[in-house]
Amino acid sequence: MTKRKNKSYTTEFKQEAVALVTEQGYSVSEAAASLGITTKLIYNWKAKLEGQQAGNSLNEDERAELKRLRKEVKDLKTEKEILKKASAFFAREMK
Repeated sequence: MTKRKNKSYTTEFKQEAVALVTEQGYSVSEAAASLGITTKLIYNWKAKLEGQQAGNSLNEDERAELKRLRKEVKDLKTEKEILKKASAFFAREMK
C-alpha cells in the first residue's frame, strides 16, 4: 500500500486560482477543472484569502512569529518553575 503524498501549491498559484473565480467570472468547477485541482481546494483557498483580507486570519509570517513566541513563552515558564524550585530549596537550606 503506497502512502498518498499531498501536493503543495505556491501562494501565487492559489491567488490566481481564486482570481479566476472572483475576478474573471469562472465558476469554481470550471476553474478547478481547467487547473486540474478539486473544487474543495479553491473553496478553501478563497475562504482563507478572504479571511486574510478581512484581517481575521494570519499570514505565514504572522504564523511563524506566533509559533516562535509560543515556544519562547513555554521555555520561560519552564525556567520560572525551575527557579521557584531552586529558591524553595535554598530557603529550606538557610533555615
